[in-house]
Amino acid sequence: MSETLLQVRDLRVHYPLKSGLFQPKTVLKAVDGVSFDIERGRTFGIVGESGSGKSTTALAVMRLAPVTAGHVALGDAPISTLQGEGLRLQRKRFQMVFQDPFASLNPRVRAGQAIRDALDLMNVGTPAERDDLARTLFLQAGLRPEQMQLFPHQFSGGQRQRIALARALAGRPELLVCDEPVSALDVAIQAQILNLMQRLQKELGLTYLFISHDLGVIRHMCDDIAVMYLGQFVERAPRESLFARPLHPYTLALWSAAPSMDARGQKRKLRIRLQGDPPSPLNVPSGCRFAGRCPFAEDACRAAPPPLREVLPGHHVACHRVSDSGQALYPLPTIS
Repeated sequence: MSETLLQVRDLRVHYPLKSGLFQPKTVLKAVDGVSFDIERGRTFGIVGESGSGKSTTALAVMRLAPVTAGHVALGDAPISTLQGEGLRLQRKRFQMVFQDPFASLNPRVRAGQAIRDALDLMNVGTPAERDDLARTLFLQAGLRPEQMQLFPHQFSGGQRQRIALARALAGRPELLVCDEPVSALDVAIQAQILNLMQRLQKELGLTYLFISHDLGVIRHMCDDIAVMYLGQFVERAPRESLFARPLHPYTLALWSAAPSMDARGQKRKLRIRLQGDPPSPLNVPSGCRFAGRCPFAEDACRAAPPPLREVLPGHHVACHRVSDSGQALYPLPTIS
């Protein structure tokens, strides 16, 4: 039986906003009750459009965003409740790779020193060993040792992301949280970085929480996938099940908008066009959050929020228009 490394239960990240005198208190619900597990050695992906709460979920897991409610545990460590020294001692177990490698690197610090600083901060090895450890990490990331003396601006975008990966691996983490790690790179470079990450996962036994808006990247990288909309998961399933049989209308809309996707074997025949923008997280609808944009919504969808329930083995969906046996109760629109 596989071991669960990361456990997230009913995670909520709410931001109270300032309101005028005599006005009701306003709360922005960035993440509003998501739950998932990641088994050791696997990759869990979260996909959705901008503003869905993907990155905030990643930041909350890293304790870089405030956890309003819920529980986050890394193995037996209650990450969501640790403070001060207790949290600092756990930091080396989970690290993050950010979207923009240039912004995440200090422009005044040489590449090799950035990795050496991480080794020093996390007290990895002895001081005498750390230069060799930094060189080894540089090589693992596909860079040459002589490049350690260069500054970040002297590298390409893909090389900078390799440096960021090497620095994240300095503490020998168990979990790597990746927030859109290739979205700022050219397509050819994206493939190189993704393949590097898969190789490192096999060699080092890494576990990934992977955030992306790109379905092709998610399909290539992830074992299990959650589709997020307005702070909540609307569908969660293993990769094979989700791509073979997407059930939620929002998932289908994402699939039909991606030119490389082949949902249900109907390549470029399935087309769902969404109207309007997502509702404001300051004023969340009382029923299904997707109902206002869903072409198949009924009165029941606007009346009560659908629970995220298991309709097929390991396949969960939050939709009133999907039966308990996993059958879509709505017509699939097609184009010629």
